[in-house]
Amino acid sequence: MQKLSLNRRQALIGLGAAGTMFGFGLPAHAASKVNLGVMRLASHAPSFIAYERGYYKDEGLDVELKFFEAAQPMAVAIASGDADYGVTAMSGGLISLAEKGAVKVIGGALTEEKGLVGAIILASNKAYEAGLTSPKELAGKTFGITTAGSSFHFMAHKIAEANNIPLSDITLKPMQKVGAIVGALSSGQIDAWAIQASVARKMIGEGSAKQIGLVSDYAPDYQVTTVFTSTNNAANEREKTEAFIRAYSKAVDDYNLAFVDKKADAAEVDDIARICHKYVQSDLPFEKARANLVDGSMRINKGLALSLKSVTEQLEWFKSEGMVKDNITSEMLFDTSYVKTI
Repeated sequence: MQKLSLNRRQALIGLGAAGTMFGFGLPAHAASKVNLGVMRLASHAPSFIAYERGYYKDEGLDVELKFFEAAQPMAVAIASGDADYGVTAMSGGLISLAEKGAVKVIGGALTEEKGLVGAIILASNKAYEAGLTSPKELAGKTFGITTAGSSFHFMAHKIAEANNIPLSDITLKPMQKVGAIVGALSSGQIDAWAIQASVARKMIGEGSAKQIGLVSDYAPDYQVTTVFTSTNNAANEREKTEAFIRAYSKAVDDYNLAFVDKKADAAEVDDIARICHKYVQSDLPFEKARANLVDGSMRINKGLALSLKSVTEQLEWFKSEGMVKDNITSEMLFDTSYVKTI
């Protein structure tokens, strides 16, 4: 059964009448329950910051974090109603669900930016010792991805294209979960991977992989992750969706100021790092995790602005690869009414 949704004015009128009838006060309105899809990656830092600092509650949202290990399952959860909002990469599955009228991309989040480290291209120790010291040598090698049509798949395409390597010359290894790829690269079961710097730096520091390049050299201004929700939420739950974007955007500002622009004081950087450490690299001592998080930070778009150029390029690539239907339009996938487009 669908829950009745009241706007603030309706709720106040109703509660005012209740106060007259029964002679006691009640809260203005119950907080809206929201399930937020997240992953234990540094790119989801604003999800955790907004949660821990009460920004969602300030906007009248009662948020529960739902953890996922890849983009595709999160998209399915949004479409089925098991999660209300998600922040992850555009995937073939997400685009196909949009074509069916189930989900909408409503904003942008993580982005590659020249001058910042961004995602790091890694080689296994075994492959590095055998000569894989640059992305130029990826032909004939294996490259880890979670699933076909994932952000890792798209990054492999951009790296191969820039180095004049047919993507078909690189063997893509779908491994479903980020953790599985970490294990495969560390053990030499695959040759290469590209991942956010916080994860990459941890692996490099542990001596389980070598850096051979940066994704930003091949895909500058790449809109790595997007914010998305169900088509119903986008169309019919505007007040709730705008509240979510406001809360999340406030946390984005905290994150960028402390980690990316490095303009916050030491106490604020430590506080942001401790919040993230509860969810990301919690197996490491705080000081090591803090260094990985700060040194590996990537820009998250202010106000969750969406790079239409980048996401449109991704959509067209998915079409060209036959991973989604040719009839899918930008209008089916994007609702640009919530945030600025860039």
